[in-house]
Order: sequence, then C-alpha cells, then structure tokens
Amino acid sequence: MENQKSKIKNIWIIGSGHFGLHAVRQLSKKNTDQHFVLIDPDKKNLEKAKGPNRTLEQVDGVAFLARHLKPGTGPDWIVPALPVHLAAEWCLLRSGPDRFSRVILPSGLDPLLPNPVRGPGDIYVSHATFRCPEDCSEPGNVCTYTKKSRKRNMFEVLKDIKFDLFESFVIKSCQLGPGVGGYGPGQLFELLNKVEKAENNMLVSTACRCHGVVTGLGNQQQ
Repeated sequence: MENQKSKIKNIWIIGSGHFGLHAVRQLSKKNTDQHFVLIDPDKKNLEKAKGPNRTLEQVDGVAFLARHLKPGTGPDWIVPALPVHLAAEWCLLRSGPDRFSRVILPSGLDPLLPNPVRGPGDIYVSHATFRCPEDCSEPGNVCTYTKKSRKRNMFEVLKDIKFDLFESFVIKSCQLGPGVGGYGPGQLFELLNKVEKAENNMLVSTACRCHGVVTGLGNQQQ
C-alpha cells in the first residue's frame, strides 16, 4: 500500500464537513503535489476547505460521482466523507430506479454483526465500544486505543456473512493517512458489476479493519 500511496495524485473527497476537512488536512500535510477535489452541496462547508491544490464543487456528492466517474478515468482515490453510504447510493443512482431499490434489513441480521447500530436504512458496525481517535493509524495487529490484539478485519467479517438469501458484497476501505480511508474507482465498478449480476437481495457494505456500514439492496428484476 505504501508504494500505491506514492502514486496517488488526484483525490476526490466526497463531503466537506468535519470528516472531509479532516481528510484534506491530513493528506495535504505530506503530499504537496497532490490535487484534491472536494464535493459538498453546502457552500459554507466548502468555504472552510479552501486552500492550495484544491478544487471545490458545490453539488450533491452522489450525483457528482454518478455523473463524472467513468471506467478508466477519474481520480486515483475516493474518500467518502458524507452522511450516507456512498458506494450503495452510487450503485442505486448509476443503475436507475427500475433495476434496484433499498430493502429493509431484517432484525435477524443484527446478532450476526459486531455492535450494530441502525441508522436511516443502514446498519453501522464496529469492533469498538468506544470513540476511536481521529488520527488512528490502523495498525495490523494491535488496537491503538486498547493496546490489545486487533479483532478480525471487519471487511472480512462482512464478506463472510450468511443470512437468508442475501448475497454479501464488500468494498474494502484502505487507509491513506491517520483516520482517513477510501478506495479506488475500480473498486466501485467491481462492486457495481457484482451487484448487477446478483440474483438475490444484497448486503452491500463498505468497511475498514474496525468499522463498516451495511445497506440492503433489492433486485427489481427478480
């Protein structure tokens, strides 16, 4: 991953609130040759993000991604920093309302998930029962907060979930800097390809080592 980081020059940060600002501040400290595009519908959020090597786009983040992200083009890296599950919402918008829709995740799924918390349509999961440091370096073996052995990677836990007729698809979020995670455009298109081939309802997740979000999608063409 370290070699890959050195090749990342163009980063889209979707959301310019607290987490988006944290992301651009962390990443711009050591990488003065990188260019950042920050996307947010709120002008006040974007005003706070002004700085060198930055382009500001006042527009809905999911809509921006659906309109501008094309296979083989676009940024080197995408940092989701908005209060919705970007990968799932992008799949929905990209495919259109006649192909997929959200489905309510059954309550029977909760016992299979680590510390689940239900939000509007999604389930948030975490190995932590405490508030993690914003500058966590996400080491491989030991939790920076508890100093204890790290639990199994969340992206692996979610990938292996078996529940009724749901198929589980996961985007792995990799760390670019302290407390900043994201993924490459190719991961999104790989996810979309799997979603479009699915024959059943789906659990679509984004997860790093410790945290994740799960969204239920239903196939309208079943």
